[in-house]
Amino acid sequence: MDTKLIEAAAARYPSPPGIKHTFGTAGFRANAETLDRVFFTVGLLAVLRSKKVAGQTIGVMITASHNPVQDNGIKLVDPQGEMLVSSWEAHATALANSTDLSSSLTAIIASEHIDFAQPAKLIFGHDTRPSCSRLIDAFKDGVNALDPSVQLIESGLKTTPQLHYLVKCLNDGGTYGAPTEEGYYTKLSQAFIALNAQTTTPYELIVDCANGVGAPKLESMRGYLKGSPLQMRLFSTDVESRDKLNKDCGADYVKTTQSAPSGLTLAPLARACSFDGDADRIVYYYLTKDNHTFRLMDGDKIATLVAGYIKELVQLEAPELKDHVRIGVVQTAYANGNSTRYIQEQLGLEVTCTPTGVKHLHHAAQTYDIGTYFEANGHGTVVFSEGMLKKLPGTSKLLSLAGLINQTVGDSMSDMLLVETILNARGWDMAQWDANYHELPNRLVKVIVQDRHAFVTEDAERVLVQPAGMQLMINQIVAAYPSARSFVRPSGTEDCVRVYAEAATKEATDELAFKVAGMVFDSCGKGNKPKEFL
Repeated sequence: MDTKLIEAAAARYPSPPGIKHTFGTAGFRANAETLDRVFFTVGLLAVLRSKKVAGQTIGVMITASHNPVQDNGIKLVDPQGEMLVSSWEAHATALANSTDLSSSLTAIIASEHIDFAQPAKLIFGHDTRPSCSRLIDAFKDGVNALDPSVQLIESGLKTTPQLHYLVKCLNDGGTYGAPTEEGYYTKLSQAFIALNAQTTTPYELIVDCANGVGAPKLESMRGYLKGSPLQMRLFSTDVESRDKLNKDCGADYVKTTQSAPSGLTLAPLARACSFDGDADRIVYYYLTKDNHTFRLMDGDKIATLVAGYIKELVQLEAPELKDHVRIGVVQTAYANGNSTRYIQEQLGLEVTCTPTGVKHLHHAAQTYDIGTYFEANGHGTVVFSEGMLKKLPGTSKLLSLAGLINQTVGDSMSDMLLVETILNARGWDMAQWDANYHELPNRLVKVIVQDRHAFVTEDAERVLVQPAGMQLMINQIVAAYPSARSFVRPSGTEDCVRVYAEAATKEATDELAFKVAGMVFDSCGKGNKPKEFL
């Protein structure tokens, strides 16, 4: 390690004053103007991570997902396409904020017992943001400053899930699929065409691409789906205009506003879905036939659809297999209460509740033979255990379905084809899917507090243990409303807490949310009490 070379290179990327960066579930994410130093240090870290895992290929994805175009971000992908192991998040944060990089690097090498002579391999991809090229230069300078001999693969413009797929393929010798973008399209399209052979009538699906990387990649995928009934009409496909990414479109906009993307006119019962900016989330929606009401099919609706279909396919397997399969669904406390009841009471499946954050859901899903997880925001996938896949015969429909699913991470394209396969197999339109269960009305309220760290939760963030006595007060308020629940959890990024409430009616839900919010504010609030708080 040439410390003089590292310090000389780092001097070109001074830390912006007064800013501390933290590596979280989404990696680093912030205004792009503040990230040059961070990208340089992630270049250093990525090299060390590859050396730590015996020279396996580590992925680096440059994206800020559903954030506005002025932001950017960077995250690492571990060898099997999974998120960076959580114990390394502290190393990422330490390097990003270090004033003595040589000492910080030496400390990581020592604590992780890294053989610095080990060759390293990296692959990186990026989304459509205009800041990507400048920040990539900083990242590459970090890589070359630490070890100029690193094998660095530039995969170019990619969706986040495509980058995860490439990493897994490169490290397992092509068993999962060919380690190319074409291999990704081939794997998904062949599985989709085979599974939908019985659907012969062409039909249309409207896809809102959030003016992001999903637009050109879906256009590429279109050619591989020529033998299928799916006819995609792409919307929000402008990746050239600087200010259009995620603007009034995309999965986050649709979920937050409970409305279709701006400018999209929907016919009643028309099938439509929205990706986010890096194509790892998806939500569906439609207008009802009678009064043209907008209906959102979010991650909860997708999870119940997928889990129910998987249960059906398991029943087609031989008795010695189907009688010993553990199928489960993983949710967070934000999952709608009626979706949880539907999974447990109608589908008869196990439900695990975890804290928020994809890494928690993915890890919990891996404890099942087949684990389905979707956050309400539309990010999710299905995970099959290796043992389960090995037991399935080559003719198994379940095995074909596994080939359609990107098991490394939530993937808009893969999840879209999965939903389409299930709706086609059942002959359902959007209203029939929606009728599985009716969501309880819910409300999320932000309360500004003096110190969010005074709020401590347990039981997957559903129970407040600090401040003392506050959970008892929440319970007393909730008890007055039928089918109700409410919980309070601290924000991870700002000095506020979030109050979630659901109840049998919208009026009761709003009243419950504002009563709990008012109680929290009266105890710990900061500034003026909002007038709607009770």
